[in-house]
Amino acid sequence: MRIKRIQYLLIGILWYSGLSAQKDYYPTMENWERQDPSKRGFNESVLLEAIAFAKDNEYSGSKDLSQAILKGFEREPYHKIVGPTKERGGPAGLVISDGYIVAEWGDLDRVDMTFSVTKSYLSTVAGLAYDQKLINVKDPVANTIWDHTFQGSHNQKITWHHLLTQSSDWSGTLFGMQDWADRPPREGDVDDWRNRDLLEPGTRFEYNDVRVNVLSYSLLNVWRKPLPLVLKDEIMNPIGASNTWRWYGYDHSWVTLDGLKVQSVSGGGHSGGGMFINTMDQARFGLLFLRDGKWQDQQLISEEWMDMAVQSSQAFESYGYMWWLNKGRRKWEGLEEDLFYAAGFGGNYIVIDQKRDLMIVTRWLEPSKIGEFVKKVYGAL
Repeated sequence: MRIKRIQYLLIGILWYSGLSAQKDYYPTMENWERQDPSKRGFNESVLLEAIAFAKDNEYSGSKDLSQAILKGFEREPYHKIVGPTKERGGPAGLVISDGYIVAEWGDLDRVDMTFSVTKSYLSTVAGLAYDQKLINVKDPVANTIWDHTFQGSHNQKITWHHLLTQSSDWSGTLFGMQDWADRPPREGDVDDWRNRDLLEPGTRFEYNDVRVNVLSYSLLNVWRKPLPLVLKDEIMNPIGASNTWRWYGYDHSWVTLDGLKVQSVSGGGHSGGGMFINTMDQARFGLLFLRDGKWQDQQLISEEWMDMAVQSSQAFESYGYMWWLNKGRRKWEGLEEDLFYAAGFGGNYIVIDQKRDLMIVTRWLEPSKIGEFVKKVYGAL
């Protein structure tokens, strides 16, 4: 009997070890496996209701995104489109559970603008620079970027951390665009905004694409090669993304590096440009973050950076390193705080839930409906 009990114990240990050794599923370059939602713990009819909600609540702005951009930022003095735009498609998206596609809608292969989701790609390029010891987030950027960009007593104090958390209050003009004219306060006039008192870096969050583009320009000078090429070699090729995505800057954001003309790309589509990508590739990028920077057996982004990227910044609890956190003023009520997400104009989102190994990608969902939609997906669990 004792021998038999030992045999059973050994079988149990081997069975448990087998479960523990099971590898996370990753799609191949050719195929992303679909599974029945019920197999992954979803009520299929409730999940279908959530998808119907996403389809019924399409972004209300024009499909001509050049018009939507101009209308969306009409308060900004001197705002104009200086980068590429593209007419958008209709609602599209994916629900990914344990790596498998359990729900999908819309044209998943259509390349569309993704606006400020681009910022999370830019943050990733900064993370790669950090991992390769090209930058230290605590260092003043002026230590490395010694041209006019960070001149002056205020700008010299700005660190990479301040730029990544949008709390730098960088002051100046980049590619003819002035920082104070981007998303100005609702009160005051041009002279008030131009002559404002500068805030100590790190003390206040201000969403500002000019300053995001300062980060992009600074990273370009660190890498000394185009940032889309860095992203392609280090991230997009290893995760099996297609060759259809593009990352643009502005018509006049070209600089000379080592004798070569290189475009400094933008961190969003606020004035055109930014990341143009299809939903499947967006999901691959999201899956990398769902899996803590690991793809198959490669740690493409360090776990250290992953932790740093989704920590609340001192200036704003709801924001990390260009990833939104489900905390503070931006919390989606009824959903746990450990969610984080990328967000872009027009209802573009990548929602990450590492605890449940769950991801939601949406395109062209009315932005005011995102929290309700995510809750509907969770309601299907």
